[in-house]
Amino acid sequence: MNYILFDGPHRNALLPFTFTRPVADIRVGILTIREKWEKQLGSTTTSITEDYLSEKWPMVEMENNVMINASYLPNDILVAMIKNLEHNQAIFQEEEVVAFYAKEGEEVDFDSFEVIEFSNDCIKIEHTWDIFQKNEEAIREDFELLTEDRFSQPIPKSVNVIAPENIFIEEGAKLEFVTLNASTGPIYIGKNAEIMEGSVIRGPFALCESGRVKLATKVYGATTVGPHSVIGGEVNNSVLFGYSNKGHDGFLGNAVLGEWCNIGADSNNSNLKNNYEEVKLWSYETENFAKTGLQFCGLMMGDHSKCGINTMFNTGTVVGVSTNIFGAGFPRNFVPSFSWGGASGFTTYLTKKAFETAKIVMARRNVEFSEEDAKILEHVFEETKKYRKE
Repeated sequence: MNYILFDGPHRNALLPFTFTRPVADIRVGILTIREKWEKQLGSTTTSITEDYLSEKWPMVEMENNVMINASYLPNDILVAMIKNLEHNQAIFQEEEVVAFYAKEGEEVDFDSFEVIEFSNDCIKIEHTWDIFQKNEEAIREDFELLTEDRFSQPIPKSVNVIAPENIFIEEGAKLEFVTLNASTGPIYIGKNAEIMEGSVIRGPFALCESGRVKLATKVYGATTVGPHSVIGGEVNNSVLFGYSNKGHDGFLGNAVLGEWCNIGADSNNSNLKNNYEEVKLWSYETENFAKTGLQFCGLMMGDHSKCGINTMFNTGTVVGVSTNIFGAGFPRNFVPSFSWGGASGFTTYLTKKAFETAKIVMARRNVEFSEEDAKILEHVFEETKKYRKE
């Protein structure tokens, strides 16, 4: 069977992260949504996404195809239902399509489909804040998936540990003289990852392949540090997708960073308003600030964005793709993509300059800034022009 993950109706609610990737490639828990589905289905997947992303993430259609809404995270019940789908059957949860089986090239008309109702619980990513808000549940599920019938590498004797049965260490990981408290949730330490001396970590926590935790870092669950990412200082309930750095002192809380982000030394984000009211967050759907229903909500930062030392972010700040923020004071709580500046004002961060930086940053990790990457960012630049004062 050929499985295809489609973006679904929540793509715009997941901007700025879906400016530069399909919904399926959002990381929540230990794995990306795509990695979860592929592991559960025992099959590779492709994507139905925006045209400008399709060159990098092409759809592969075969004679028999099952389309899956990428906002839904797999669980045993849902995976079994999808594997049992037959031609012209669709799974719905109330009014939203979860998955359907279609032949190559045929027009899809759900009125002619047999509808199967999915009424069980599963994790669903509908808003940017769901990524950190539902991260604990996702880490727990991924931990079970990744460690089932496997044995952890031994915990080094110098490690101060609570609930070692909830800790899994992959091959090549390094950690000495750290404290791991897994009584509050599982702790997963990926292949070739490193936790430096003096760090104190409470689960649930995931440090993905080749990730690093700097000296004397304080981490509260539920936090995910994506592949090749670095954290330091104090981190609480945050998700770094991959290849991003928050390597110095300062606080990051109830936050999501895309890929290739860098947070300058002693930078902080607020995750709670002084009046303790509900946090509002910029919505690309309504082009206004929308209620989140949350009291704690920090920073949402899109791919390739950076901030200088001592940057201060207000509660509920949304930063777009390829921004460069610096200077004294609080920048506004919506910073459009390709902005250059800070609290005193912004100018446009031209793509030529942004691409030069991206090439240097990515080359440090032996990753090429491809022509496909440049085309995607050019599209984002044009699509977000209306938000910038040019």
